[in-house]
Amino acid sequence: MLTKLRKITSDFADAPTFSRSLQGLAKNMREVVEAEVSSVYLVVPGQRNFLFVANEGLNRNAVGEVTLGRNEGLISFVAERAEPINLDNARSHPRFHLVPEIGEELFNAFLGVPVIHHRRVIGVLVLQRKQKKRFDESEEAFLVTLSAQLASVIAHAEATGDVAKLAEHISSQEFLEDTVFFGVPGSSGVALGYPVVLEPVASFDAIPERAIKNINREVGIMTTAVEAVRADIRGTIKNLANSLPQEELALFEAYLHMLDDGALTGDVLAEIKDGHWAQGALKTVIQAHVKRFDSMEDPYLRERGADVKDLGLRLLAYLQDGHSDVVEFPEHTILIGNELTTSMLTKISSQRLRGIVSMQGSQNSHVAILARALGIPAVMGVVDLPLIQIQNVPLIVDGYAGKVHANPSSATESRYLALLSEEKRFANELEDLKALPPITPDGCRMTLWVNIGLTTEITGSLDRGAEGIGLFRTEVPFMAQDRFPSEEEQRKIYREHLEAFTPRPVTMRMLDIGGDKSLPYFPIGDQNPSLGWRGIRVTLDHPEIFMVQARAMLKANAGLDGDLRIMLPMVSTLLEVQEAKALVERAYQEVLEEDPTVRRPLIGVMIEVPAAVYQARLLAKEVDFLAVGSNDLTQYILAVDRNNPRVAELYSELHPAVLRALREVAKAAHAEDTYVGICGEFAGTPVGAILLMAMGYHVLSMNAMNLSRVKWVIRNIRLSDARRMLAKVLRLETAQQAKEFMDKELVGAGLGGIVPRYQDTSMMTDP
Repeated sequence: MLTKLRKITSDFADAPTFSRSLQGLAKNMREVVEAEVSSVYLVVPGQRNFLFVANEGLNRNAVGEVTLGRNEGLISFVAERAEPINLDNARSHPRFHLVPEIGEELFNAFLGVPVIHHRRVIGVLVLQRKQKKRFDESEEAFLVTLSAQLASVIAHAEATGDVAKLAEHISSQEFLEDTVFFGVPGSSGVALGYPVVLEPVASFDAIPERAIKNINREVGIMTTAVEAVRADIRGTIKNLANSLPQEELALFEAYLHMLDDGALTGDVLAEIKDGHWAQGALKTVIQAHVKRFDSMEDPYLRERGADVKDLGLRLLAYLQDGHSDVVEFPEHTILIGNELTTSMLTKISSQRLRGIVSMQGSQNSHVAILARALGIPAVMGVVDLPLIQIQNVPLIVDGYAGKVHANPSSATESRYLALLSEEKRFANELEDLKALPPITPDGCRMTLWVNIGLTTEITGSLDRGAEGIGLFRTEVPFMAQDRFPSEEEQRKIYREHLEAFTPRPVTMRMLDIGGDKSLPYFPIGDQNPSLGWRGIRVTLDHPEIFMVQARAMLKANAGLDGDLRIMLPMVSTLLEVQEAKALVERAYQEVLEEDPTVRRPLIGVMIEVPAAVYQARLLAKEVDFLAVGSNDLTQYILAVDRNNPRVAELYSELHPAVLRALREVAKAAHAEDTYVGICGEFAGTPVGAILLMAMGYHVLSMNAMNLSRVKWVIRNIRLSDARRMLAKVLRLETAQQAKEFMDKELVGAGLGGIVPRYQDTSMMTDP
């Protein structure tokens, strides 16, 4: 049976068109089970109906013509139950509905199995026989297995418009009111408008291998394309100079550096000189770089692969002479694409752009980063969005909840218009906070730091009132090299950050690589990356790497007034801390011999694995500070990869187990009179800030974009009220209960400005 399953799924994938895939599926189903009839029904995107899309044994002329309503017949009954329905006499069932044009009058036995993707029924597979005898358990199990295997493939076809094409005369109808598509928040805010769907003007998929005779000609073609893209990027920088802060513009400067001969361009030219034509050489280099980034565990670094691909597509567009397409952007444009890129984003005036929706990507995507800088609401990873059918449909982009409403009702539209008005008032209030300290009305002084990875983020962090760096991801400069950076190269990078923030404290995390976040020149091939050779385990096994980095940090801080704080990542045992401290002390003594003014650094531990939570008090005795990495800690406690769309909804820092772990770390730190902070995303949320403050955390470190909002909530809530909220939350049983309680409390306390009031509309789903 396994062989037959593999053949069916292989045939489905290899068919030249989606309609042929479906018809082949119907044929294979009938042959394997030896049924007399096999049929496939799919949900028409945005509507209630099931479309008859493939059949063997009935009237083939009805394929693509017949639809069944959601409350009509056994097909809808299977969808309602979301489980198999196996009958020996279908015509006697109260939900049986005869459709004469299909020709199923003579068939009695019925087996219907739902096709379910992300808990949503998107189709039904059907087998029928004349004999009044139920299909046996093995036949039912086979169809269930087949349905589960094909669900994601059919969902992708729905998202790309292939399902809508099967019923163009049907899909021309309007979406149901308040059809909702789900993604992840990319940039907060709300936008109302109409979609403009963009696709790349070039594609690597169709580039063949081709040998060349004139290498100089291909080199010249590539060089011309590089210069053209350079000119485009410089034009983009000029056009956006007045609308983007300097640190975001520097992202485009990074594109220019990637075009240097020592980077992507040099690799492509080397391929050409090996005998490959320009397009093929570009394809080889870009795909190799993208693959390397895709293998990285860190979500921020993994998304940089999309930047490389975007740059490659810019170059390919010139090589294929496809760069001159002109798209009309109306006012109130919602930009939509399968994988939106920065080059697409820069095609439209910011005055016309209202929102962004991308089927791929996450909140770490370059597009999402730029959207936040521009203040444009964005929703990423909307995998089920039907690109073809969505055109000309009014949309609401909810960047708070990560949802897209198609064809919103007047009531839904009114709610969101009211939210827009409230947003504008709240934004004006936040502007007045930059110079004010984060102190509660009853006198609790919090400290707000930033998480940082690039030099380009320094200015924006300071402008938004950052009081220090709680996490400097030192692996980012390592990723940009083709070898380990030297001690002097590291010193210069660290010095730039330390000088900019002095006398504020700067927390530098020791090199955090390993698992599938490996360096291109230091590959690590763990089968289970999350539990493998990573973090402090790597650098303790390679003290030469640790020592060079520690000396560079110490030298970079020489003569400055700010505190250098060295943080040890992925610690799980006390012995690791003791060994690392000994290495730092050794590095300090060595540097002290060269420069008597160098100061001993503070040393801390990142609490990001459950073992460290249970040893937090023991660790606190050994170090100067503790810092919770709540992103990894939450993932390890819940066994959930938040970047995996199949389980991402299970990821929540408000889960009772996570909240209790966070409280235990704070209690352990206080018991040893040790400074404790947190540098995960939870610290940058208003609800997280309130609960963490109540637990006794001294420092909240976050993305710079969240500083003003967190400061606002701290200045508007009493510590006594925060502690009362925490006590209640710790007694709740689920993350959803905690979220609902906190939202209600904040609104009741007059802090509704930080609670997007989309709850009324978020309950509206595709019926």
